[in-house]
Amino acid sequence: MPINAVIDISHFNGTKLDFAKAKADGIVGVIHKASQGPGGGDSMYDANRKKAVAAGLLWGAYHFGTNADGAAQAKNFLAKVGDPTDVLMVLDFEPNPNPPGPSMTLAQARDFVTHVEKATGRFPGLYSGALIKSALGSKKDALLANCWFWLAQYGPAAVVPANWPTWTMWQYTDGTAGQPPHEVDGIGKCDRDRFNGTEAQLHALWGV
Repeated sequence: MPINAVIDISHFNGTKLDFAKAKADGIVGVIHKASQGPGGGDSMYDANRKKAVAAGLLWGAYHFGTNADGAAQAKNFLAKVGDPTDVLMVLDFEPNPNPPGPSMTLAQARDFVTHVEKATGRFPGLYSGALIKSALGSKKDALLANCWFWLAQYGPAAVVPANWPTWTMWQYTDGTAGQPPHEVDGIGKCDRDRFNGTEAQLHALWGV
């Protein structure tokens, strides 16, 4: 039975988040934007990490991929993450709206996850929806299949690419679109994510 216990946020969610209230509202893990492209970083990553960990929440970090060298982006991500111990790491593989595009390619995604795995001993998760479905179609990618899959889809049913047997997380709302609930106490409207397992299995995914 999936649990609705994870949120993903960035500086767009503001500067006055109350993670203790979020935990009391059933949230177990927070995945925060750490970086973008080969040089960008999120201004709220460090401050929110300290507050979320102090509140007893699991902490994760994601990188927004762009059309640039995959290994260089991974190095930027790991530098922004800092100590990766107990941090759930994810590559955000979605269409780039700025200016718009171009978006990260499959080859760049492969280089990114390979570099992260070599540096940390762990493959990151892969967050995607329409982009990975259009890029792979019915084909499979043996390298990216090492990454657990985080589906971005706001419809009523999860449609998973053939590359993965099922979803591990499902971002079912962006705080407006998708099924309710859309809000979390202390956070407000935000991206909410179901985990395809128990709370103990969520901790196992995190490695804690």
